[in-house]
Amino acid sequence: MTRKRSWHAAAGGLLAAVSSCAAHAGEGKLPPDFVYLRDVAPSIVQDMRYATPGNFTGKPVPGYDAAECVLKRGAAEALKRAQENAQKQGYSLKVYDCYRPVRAVQAFMAWTAAREDGRTKRYYPHLSKLQLVPGYIADRSGHSAGAATDLTLVPIAAAPLRPLTGPPGDCTAPAQDREPDTGLDMGTAFDCFDPKANTDSPLVTPEQRKARMLLKSIMEAAGFKNYAGEWWHFSYAVANSGKLYDFQIEPPPR
Repeated sequence: MTRKRSWHAAAGGLLAAVSSCAAHAGEGKLPPDFVYLRDVAPSIVQDMRYATPGNFTGKPVPGYDAAECVLKRGAAEALKRAQENAQKQGYSLKVYDCYRPVRAVQAFMAWTAAREDGRTKRYYPHLSKLQLVPGYIADRSGHSAGAATDLTLVPIAAAPLRPLTGPPGDCTAPAQDREPDTGLDMGTAFDCFDPKANTDSPLVTPEQRKARMLLKSIMEAAGFKNYAGEWWHFSYAVANSGKLYDFQIEPPPR
Protein backbone atom coordinates (compact mmCIF):
# COMPACT_ATOMS: atom_id res chain seq x y z
CA MET A 1 0.00 0.00 0.00
CA THR A 2 1.21 3.52 -0.79
CA ARG A 3 0.86 5.77 2.20
CA LYS A 4 1.45 9.47 1.63
CA ARG A 5 -1.47 11.93 1.90
CA SER A 6 -4.00 12.20 4.70
CA TRP A 7 -7.47 10.83 3.96
CA HIS A 8 -9.38 13.99 4.82
CA ALA A 9 -7.16 16.22 2.69
CA ALA A 10 -7.14 13.94 -0.34
CA ALA A 11 -10.64 12.44 -0.34
CA GLY A 12 -12.23 14.90 -2.74
CA GLY A 13 -9.45 14.70 -5.30
CA LEU A 14 -9.28 10.92 -5.08
CA LEU A 15 -13.01 10.49 -5.61
CA ALA A 16 -12.88 12.77 -8.63
CA ALA A 17 -9.94 10.87 -10.10
CA VAL A 18 -11.62 7.53 -9.57
CA SER A 19 -14.95 8.64 -11.02
CA SER A 20 -13.19 9.60 -14.23
CA CYS A 21 -11.37 6.30 -14.64
CA ALA A 22 -13.39 3.68 -12.78
CA ALA A 23 -14.73 0.73 -14.69
CA HIS A 24 -18.18 -0.66 -14.01
CA ALA A 25 -18.73 -4.29 -14.85
CA GLY A 26 -21.97 -6.18 -15.06
CA GLU A 27 -22.58 -9.34 -13.07
CA GLY A 28 -19.77 -11.79 -13.77
CA LYS A 29 -18.36 -9.51 -16.47
CA LEU A 30 -14.98 -7.91 -15.94
CA PRO A 31 -13.49 -4.77 -17.50
CA PRO A 32 -11.12 -5.30 -20.42
CA ASP A 33 -7.79 -6.93 -19.48
CA PHE A 34 -9.10 -8.24 -16.13
CA VAL A 35 -9.46 -11.96 -15.48
CA TYR A 36 -10.56 -14.33 -12.75
CA LEU A 37 -7.43 -15.97 -11.42
CA ARG A 38 -9.15 -19.38 -11.41
CA ASP A 39 -9.40 -19.14 -15.22
CA VAL A 40 -5.63 -18.63 -15.55
CA ALA A 41 -4.16 -20.55 -12.61
CA PRO A 42 -6.84 -22.76 -11.04
CA SER A 43 -4.37 -24.60 -8.79
CA ILE A 44 -3.65 -21.46 -6.72
CA VAL A 45 -5.51 -21.63 -3.41
CA GLN A 46 -7.88 -18.75 -2.72
CA ASP A 47 -8.59 -17.59 0.83
CA MET A 48 -10.14 -14.20 0.12
CA ARG A 49 -10.32 -12.60 3.55
CA TYR A 50 -12.14 -9.37 2.71
CA ALA A 51 -15.16 -11.26 1.37
CA THR A 52 -15.62 -12.73 4.87
CA PRO A 53 -15.71 -11.42 8.46
CA GLY A 54 -12.19 -12.85 8.95
CA ASN A 55 -10.32 -9.58 8.47
CA PHE A 56 -9.25 -6.56 10.52
CA THR A 57 -12.61 -4.79 10.05
CA GLY A 58 -14.50 -7.78 11.47
CA LYS A 59 -17.00 -7.98 8.60
CA PRO A 60 -17.16 -8.46 4.82
CA VAL A 61 -15.78 -5.40 3.04
CA PRO A 62 -17.80 -3.38 0.48
CA GLY A 63 -17.00 -4.39 -3.09
CA TYR A 64 -16.39 -8.07 -2.34
CA ASP A 65 -19.60 -9.76 -3.44
CA ALA A 66 -17.67 -12.94 -4.22
CA ALA A 67 -14.61 -14.56 -2.68
CA GLU A 68 -12.73 -14.43 -5.98
CA CYS A 69 -9.25 -13.26 -6.93
CA VAL A 70 -9.45 -10.86 -9.88
CA LEU A 71 -6.32 -9.38 -11.50
CA LYS A 72 -5.05 -7.73 -14.64
CA ARG A 73 -4.25 -10.50 -17.09
CA GLY A 74 -0.52 -9.79 -17.07
CA ALA A 75 -0.37 -10.04 -13.28
CA ALA A 76 -2.43 -13.24 -13.30
CA GLU A 77 -0.14 -14.84 -15.87
CA ALA A 78 2.91 -13.83 -13.84
CA LEU A 79 1.28 -15.36 -10.77
CA LYS A 80 0.78 -18.57 -12.75
CA ARG A 81 4.54 -18.64 -13.42
CA ALA A 82 5.21 -18.16 -9.72
CA GLN A 83 2.82 -21.00 -8.93
CA GLU A 84 4.64 -23.34 -11.30
CA ASN A 85 7.91 -22.51 -9.54
CA ALA A 86 6.34 -23.02 -6.09
CA GLN A 87 4.90 -26.39 -7.11
CA LYS A 88 8.33 -27.62 -8.20
CA GLN A 89 9.42 -27.01 -4.61
CA GLY A 90 6.44 -28.76 -3.02
CA TYR A 91 4.28 -25.71 -2.32
CA SER A 92 1.29 -23.81 -3.64
CA LEU A 93 0.56 -20.13 -3.51
CA LYS A 94 -2.46 -19.07 -1.47
CA VAL A 95 -3.91 -15.62 -2.16
CA TYR A 96 -5.61 -13.52 0.52
CA ASP A 97 -6.40 -10.50 -1.66
CA CYS A 98 -5.96 -9.40 -5.28
CA TYR A 99 -7.82 -6.57 -7.03
CA ARG A 100 -9.37 -4.33 -4.38
CA PRO A 101 -12.22 -1.95 -5.33
CA VAL A 102 -11.68 1.70 -4.42
CA ARG A 103 -14.83 1.52 -2.30
CA ALA A 104 -13.08 -1.11 -0.16
CA VAL A 105 -10.13 1.24 0.38
CA GLN A 106 -12.59 3.96 1.40
CA ALA A 107 -14.24 1.51 3.81
CA PHE A 108 -10.83 0.83 5.40
CA MET A 109 -10.30 4.55 5.93
CA ALA A 110 -13.78 4.92 7.45
CA TRP A 111 -13.04 2.01 9.77
CA THR A 112 -9.86 3.68 11.05
CA ALA A 113 -11.84 6.83 11.87
CA ALA A 114 -14.63 4.96 13.68
CA ARG A 115 -14.67 4.52 17.42
CA GLU A 116 -12.44 1.76 18.77
CA ASP A 117 -14.42 -1.29 19.92
CA GLY A 118 -11.55 -3.74 20.39
CA ARG A 119 -13.20 -6.58 18.43
CA THR A 120 -10.30 -6.98 16.02
CA LYS A 121 -7.51 -5.61 18.17
CA ARG A 122 -5.50 -8.79 17.56
CA TYR A 123 -4.58 -7.39 14.11
CA TYR A 124 -2.92 -4.29 15.63
CA PRO A 125 -2.00 -5.32 19.19
CA HIS A 126 0.52 -2.55 19.87
CA LEU A 127 -1.07 0.40 18.06
CA SER A 128 -4.27 2.43 18.14
CA LYS A 129 -6.48 2.56 15.04
CA LEU A 130 -5.45 6.15 14.33
CA GLN A 131 -1.79 5.09 14.33
CA LEU A 132 -2.48 2.75 11.43
CA VAL A 133 -2.78 5.71 9.03
CA PRO A 134 -0.78 6.23 6.90
CA GLY A 135 1.83 3.66 7.94
CA TYR A 136 -0.34 0.59 7.36
CA ILE A 137 -3.62 1.75 5.83
CA ALA A 138 -3.71 4.39 3.09
CA ASP A 139 -6.23 6.26 0.97
CA ARG A 140 -4.83 4.73 -2.23
CA SER A 141 -3.80 1.16 -2.99
CA GLY A 142 -1.99 -0.55 -5.83
CA HIS A 143 -4.51 -3.34 -5.37
CA SER A 144 -7.13 -1.05 -6.97
CA ALA A 145 -5.08 -1.06 -10.19
CA GLY A 146 -5.40 -4.85 -10.37
CA ALA A 147 -1.65 -5.39 -10.22
CA ALA A 148 -0.99 -6.33 -6.59
CA THR A 149 -1.66 -9.39 -4.51
CA ASP A 150 -1.37 -10.52 -0.89
CA LEU A 151 -0.38 -14.15 -0.51
CA THR A 152 1.54 -16.89 1.26
CA LEU A 153 2.87 -20.40 0.64
CA VAL A 154 1.15 -23.61 1.68
CA PRO A 155 2.54 -27.14 1.44
CA ILE A 156 0.90 -29.02 -1.41
CA ALA A 157 0.02 -31.74 1.10
CA ALA A 158 -1.19 -29.24 3.71
CA ALA A 159 -2.49 -30.64 6.97
CA PRO A 160 -6.10 -29.87 7.94
CA LEU A 161 -6.66 -26.72 9.95
CA ARG A 162 -6.25 -27.41 13.65
CA PRO A 163 -8.99 -26.04 15.91
CA LEU A 164 -8.15 -23.47 18.55
CA THR A 165 -9.07 -24.32 22.12
CA GLY A 166 -9.78 -20.68 22.97
CA PRO A 167 -9.93 -17.19 21.43
CA PRO A 168 -7.16 -16.53 18.89
CA GLY A 169 -4.10 -14.70 20.14
CA ASP A 170 -2.79 -11.55 18.51
CA CYS A 171 -1.20 -11.58 15.09
CA THR A 172 2.33 -11.67 16.48
CA ALA A 173 1.73 -14.68 18.74
CA PRO A 174 3.25 -18.12 18.06
CA ALA A 175 1.55 -19.88 15.16
CA GLN A 176 -0.27 -22.35 17.40
CA ASP A 177 -1.94 -19.47 19.24
CA ARG A 178 -2.96 -17.40 16.20
CA GLU A 179 -6.01 -17.90 14.00
CA PRO A 180 -5.52 -21.21 12.16
CA ASP A 181 -3.98 -20.96 8.70
CA THR A 182 -2.66 -23.65 6.37
CA GLY A 183 0.20 -21.40 5.24
CA LEU A 184 3.83 -21.69 6.29
CA ASP A 185 4.65 -19.98 9.57
CA MET A 186 5.83 -16.53 8.46
CA GLY A 187 6.11 -15.17 12.00
CA THR A 188 2.86 -13.20 11.94
CA ALA A 189 -0.63 -13.59 10.59
CA PHE A 190 -1.71 -11.93 7.34
CA ASP A 191 -2.65 -8.24 7.76
CA CYS A 192 -0.68 -7.95 10.98
CA PHE A 193 -0.12 -4.25 11.58
CA ASP A 194 3.13 -4.55 13.46
CA PRO A 195 6.87 -4.14 12.82
CA LYS A 196 7.22 -7.90 13.10
CA ALA A 197 5.42 -8.15 9.74
CA ASN A 198 8.22 -6.27 7.96
CA THR A 199 9.72 -8.69 5.47
CA ASP A 200 13.23 -8.37 6.89
CA SER A 201 12.16 -8.06 10.53
CA PRO A 202 14.82 -9.27 12.99
CA LEU A 203 12.02 -10.29 15.36
CA VAL A 204 11.24 -13.58 13.61
CA THR A 205 12.99 -16.93 13.97
CA PRO A 206 15.48 -18.23 11.38
CA GLU A 207 12.89 -20.73 10.16
CA GLN A 208 10.23 -18.03 9.75
CA ARG A 209 12.69 -15.82 7.90
CA LYS A 210 13.57 -18.74 5.62
CA ALA A 211 9.88 -19.15 4.75
CA ARG A 212 9.57 -15.44 3.97
CA MET A 213 12.65 -15.47 1.77
CA LEU A 214 11.37 -18.51 -0.10
CA LEU A 215 8.11 -16.72 -0.89
CA LYS A 216 9.99 -13.57 -1.87
CA SER A 217 12.37 -15.43 -4.18
CA ILE A 218 9.52 -17.27 -5.91
CA MET A 219 7.60 -14.07 -6.49
CA GLU A 220 10.62 -12.03 -7.59
CA ALA A 221 11.57 -14.70 -10.11
CA ALA A 222 8.15 -14.15 -11.71
CA GLY A 223 8.62 -10.36 -11.87
CA PHE A 224 6.87 -9.26 -8.67
CA LYS A 225 8.27 -6.81 -6.14
CA ASN A 226 7.74 -7.14 -2.41
CA TYR A 227 6.60 -4.25 -0.22
CA ALA A 228 9.12 -4.22 2.65
CA GLY A 229 6.51 -3.43 5.30
CA GLU A 230 4.40 -6.52 4.61
CA TRP A 231 5.86 -9.96 3.93
CA TRP A 232 2.67 -10.95 2.07
CA HIS A 233 2.33 -7.98 -0.34
CA PHE A 234 3.67 -8.15 -3.91
CA SER A 235 3.09 -5.90 -6.91
CA TYR A 236 3.57 -6.49 -10.62
CA ALA A 237 4.56 -3.15 -12.12
CA VAL A 238 4.28 -4.32 -15.73
CA ALA A 239 0.48 -4.59 -15.35
CA ASN A 240 0.00 -1.36 -13.39
CA SER A 241 -1.13 1.53 -15.57
CA GLY A 242 -1.80 3.70 -12.52
CA LYS A 243 -5.52 3.66 -13.24
CA LEU A 244 -7.73 2.81 -10.26
CA TYR A 245 -10.89 0.73 -10.58
CA ASP A 246 -14.05 0.49 -8.52
CA PHE A 247 -16.12 -2.36 -9.94
CA GLN A 248 -17.73 -4.93 -7.67
CA ILE A 249 -16.17 -8.39 -7.48
CA GLU A 250 -18.98 -10.67 -8.62
CA PRO A 251 -19.15 -14.46 -8.97
CA PRO A 252 -17.72 -15.61 -12.31
CA PRO A 253 -20.25 -16.47 -15.00
CA ARG A 254 -21.35 -20.08 -15.04
